[in-house]
Amino acid sequence: MYALIVDDEPLARNELAYLLERCEGITAIVEAESIEEALEKMLQHEIDLIFLDIHLTSESGLTLANKINQLKNPPMIIFATAYDEYAIKAFELNATDYVLKPFELPRIQDAVQKAYTRYQKERVQLQAEDKQEYLKTIPIQMDERIYIVKIEDIIAIAVENGITTIYTDEKEYTATEPLNAYEEKVKGHAFLRVHRSYLLNMKEILEIQPWFNHTFLVTMSNQVKIPVSRHYMKQFKEEVGL
Repeated sequence: MYALIVDDEPLARNELAYLLERCEGITAIVEAESIEEALEKMLQHEIDLIFLDIHLTSESGLTLANKINQLKNPPMIIFATAYDEYAIKAFELNATDYVLKPFELPRIQDAVQKAYTRYQKERVQLQAEDKQEYLKTIPIQMDERIYIVKIEDIIAIAVENGITTIYTDEKEYTATEPLNAYEEKVKGHAFLRVHRSYLLNMKEILEIQPWFNHTFLVTMSNQVKIPVSRHYMKQFKEEVGL
């Protein structure tokens, strides 16, 4: 974790930095003596954990804590102060811990360990969320490039003469992978096979017209027209509620 010490007393900052260097989970430390300098450090570095004194010169660490809590992904805060009467207020501000001066290594290590456990848990959660977002995309290789396309942006997928075309609002992609491969990739999303040569996104259907031999012709949101073959008519009707 990247730690920031905010304290207007140089000796207190030095002492705390010395102890933090002996804590597992701390990879870097920067210091600030005022709210303004602390905010500058936060812009310069990706701070994960802040050790914050409450009584700063003509300022309150609680003010900085309020500002931090307004951030989208705020760093964790451990209040490090000589005063115990602000503990309740500190935890109301979502503090991870509250340690009192004079600092002792075991107490600082406990506080850091608590923060590090939370840090690791949040990282695992973020990685899981990122993975889920990635699973909502498919890679398409075209023109010696690989495009990452959101599945929800795909309107339809068609194959003709061995060339597969993936339609989106922004672009048409062509690939050589068979339609069956893309049908597998979009499984679990709102796609339906309506023809041996076509997959369509049910959410992008604009119009359904009667077609020959009691079939349908579907107009998609990008005006591409897709036939529904007799083999898929029963399932198509069930899916669209006809």
